[in-house]
Amino acid sequence: MVEQRVRKLNDSQVRPGGRYVLYWLRYNRRTEANYALQFAACLANRLELPLLVFEGLSSNGPYANRRRHTFVLEGAAETATRLGKLGIGYTFHLDQSPGETLQHAAAVVTDDYPELLSGPPPAFDVQAWAVDSSCVVPAGAIEKRAYAAYSIRPKIHKLLPQFLKPVEPVRVRRRFARQERPLPGIADLASCGIDHTVAPSTAFHGGRGQAERHLRRFLEDRLHRYSRDKNEPSAHATSDLSPYLHAGYISPLEVALAVRDYVREHKLMADEFLEELLVRRELAFNFARYAKRLDSLEELPEWARATLAKHRQDPRDPVYTREQFESAATCDDLWNATQKELLLRGKIHGYYRMYWGKKIVEWSAAPEEALATMIHLHDRYALDGQDPNTYANILWCFGLHDRPWPERPVFGTVRWMSRAGMERKTDVPAYLREIDYLERTGKELTT
Repeated sequence: MVEQRVRKLNDSQVRPGGRYVLYWLRYNRRTEANYALQFAACLANRLELPLLVFEGLSSNGPYANRRRHTFVLEGAAETATRLGKLGIGYTFHLDQSPGETLQHAAAVVTDDYPELLSGPPPAFDVQAWAVDSSCVVPAGAIEKRAYAAYSIRPKIHKLLPQFLKPVEPVRVRRRFARQERPLPGIADLASCGIDHTVAPSTAFHGGRGQAERHLRRFLEDRLHRYSRDKNEPSAHATSDLSPYLHAGYISPLEVALAVRDYVREHKLMADEFLEELLVRRELAFNFARYAKRLDSLEELPEWARATLAKHRQDPRDPVYTREQFESAATCDDLWNATQKELLLRGKIHGYYRMYWGKKIVEWSAAPEEALATMIHLHDRYALDGQDPNTYANILWCFGLHDRPWPERPVFGTVRWMSRAGMERKTDVPAYLREIDYLERTGKELTT
């Protein structure tokens, strides 16, 4: 099963005299259900070498900031402890490149992730492999782009019996000698050239233990209400796992297996949640794998491009700038609250995020400007941003993975959302009270 997730990156050979196999951890910060770590351990055992895990944080790029870096660093010590118990070394640098660590590696294993987000793999001078641990069904198992959930769903369901299985525990034969290099801490971020104006999340803290706590809370307190209340923020019925899935603190496979086992034991239904996790999320990864660009309206279906072009000159009132959106300074207190939730928590409730995006489309001077604004806001502030799911959800606001709806100004036949519809379907006053309390106190009104 692991072999179907593996991609050889070059034709180089194992380095003679290499001291260890190096797993360059870029996306999957966990010891459980991590096929890349498992493959690296098997390779180390075959070469009779220990295994070293390298993790680095880049200070480069416009969206390297204190929120994102804190979320990663909060989990580093726990990752080191869990790996240490397995006899695996771990080193963490506030620098994206393994540098000298790579020079002593006999071979390299890294995470296979859509290259439009991760960039192309480095040109390693030793044998190198990439392994997909981000999807339940390996992204490469579906060999072309799917354009809607209905087209990928039967393929996913056909393959699930093969891949929806527990992963064997990682075992290494040769333990890595203990390293004395201290792990960087949160205080070390002060010396990093990152954006320090984006404060850590008020609601989410990084680490495997935190991911497990959110999963346990979802199973025990929220799953039985999910189908009924998932679109109601004040009901707190969603899993809140997206930041942890994005950071790799937990695997979608682990979540799916835990939900499946829990519903069997407690005679519950979880079809809608598993649809989001196993179909919609994997559809987003399929999009990120096969699209030419993630930040272009050219990736929309033809009908959506045509209708947006037809209505490009429609009058828009009001029209806001990116700066007004970013500072939550619109005429709509509900939209402002969704933006404040993003600014403070680092995540917008899923249903309200749809409204957030649709109004940016409606109140921007042009569709391209709306897209750029959404990407900027999500990439800068969202802990689940810069993710295939993020880009698919943003482009959904313009018609991706959707169908035509009745025609109206600005949107044409792209789906529209209204304030009246939100008030009819959800408890808007409760949401406004909750975000107001969070803004005033920095605390959650309910947990």
